[in-house]
Amino acid sequence: MPTDLAREQTRAWFALLRAPGLGAAGLRSLIARCGDAASALTQVRHASEAPLAARTWLAAPDEAQLVADEAWLAQADHHLLIHGSDDYPALLRTAANPPAALFVTGDPAWLWSPQIAIVGARSASAAGLANARAFARAFVQAGNVVTSGLAEGIDGAAHAAALDAGGATVAVLGTGPDLIYPRQHRELAERITAHGALVSEFPPGTPGKPENFPRRNRIIAALSLGTLVIEAGLNSGSLITARLAAEQGREVFALPGSIHSPLARGCHKLIRDGAKLVETAEEVLEELHGMGALLAEGLRQRLAGTEVTAGIMPPSSHADDPDYARLLAVLAGAPAALDELVARSGLSAAAASSMLLVLELEGTVVAENGRYSRR
Repeated sequence: MPTDLAREQTRAWFALLRAPGLGAAGLRSLIARCGDAASALTQVRHASEAPLAARTWLAAPDEAQLVADEAWLAQADHHLLIHGSDDYPALLRTAANPPAALFVTGDPAWLWSPQIAIVGARSASAAGLANARAFARAFVQAGNVVTSGLAEGIDGAAHAAALDAGGATVAVLGTGPDLIYPRQHRELAERITAHGALVSEFPPGTPGKPENFPRRNRIIAALSLGTLVIEAGLNSGSLITARLAAEQGREVFALPGSIHSPLARGCHKLIRDGAKLVETAEEVLEELHGMGALLAEGLRQRLAGTEVTAGIMPPSSHADDPDYARLLAVLAGAPAALDELVARSGLSAAAASSMLLVLELEGTVVAENGRYSRR
């Protein structure tokens, strides 16, 4: 059972996350100033400069709703990751406007694995769906997690193919974590929960409003080393994801198509705007190796508490790090899954995942079918 203090903090987080008018940036700033959620809740209730809507709601929050939120979190494989906590995914933490918290169903350790986003049209062609499946299979077989938005068409095909190939996949939702949209993807969502993670910044019960999906797209882009667009019209939400990925300094890839197909026009626009034209999964993986190494070194420095000068990465220094030494020692035997390595090394899942990412992208470690080994 959680302590009274832990429950107080959890309830304060739920109340703040539901308070209208605060927003992700406002809530992150508030917590940074106050130190914790309970203190932030007290300040907002009594601060005249706080948004009126937030003060009004927090003065008399819906207790039944907060109890329901607690009940959701108490279920198995349900997690609340707070921005700034050790478990909050590092790549998302460095995004321009990261969520103040993430609701996760499944294993949050997958959010620390190297991810490649696959997005595209809901009304995809048979060829587009086949391409999504082929790229997803190749990405997970190379040791990556496939990330997408659980939408119909390309998203769903990529998620399912990653699972069918024995890999993991992350689905970022535009609804609360307890609502699956579209409904026909409920069974797929259950598979993802068992072999990946469902992620949302929206509290339980939040419906799929149109304005939620661009917010979801920024999370897909920020979690991933790169984003691949497979079929997209000129008004496709996939173009939003691609733009947000580029703004985060991540690579954007697009598959070309027929000049006569409306579903190719969005990809062709991306290519004209600087996205990389690709025809094979190997081209994406080769391109992301360099980008991934850069991001992994930045991640390592941030985890070590060292600021990295923009554009200049200091030389790697983890050769003498005892945690890396422990992880490399347990990697000396047969290939092992993440949970096995955590058990043998005594490291947390988040720490082991981030370290494996660094080692894999440096070429020291190989990941295949969800298992890691020394190269």
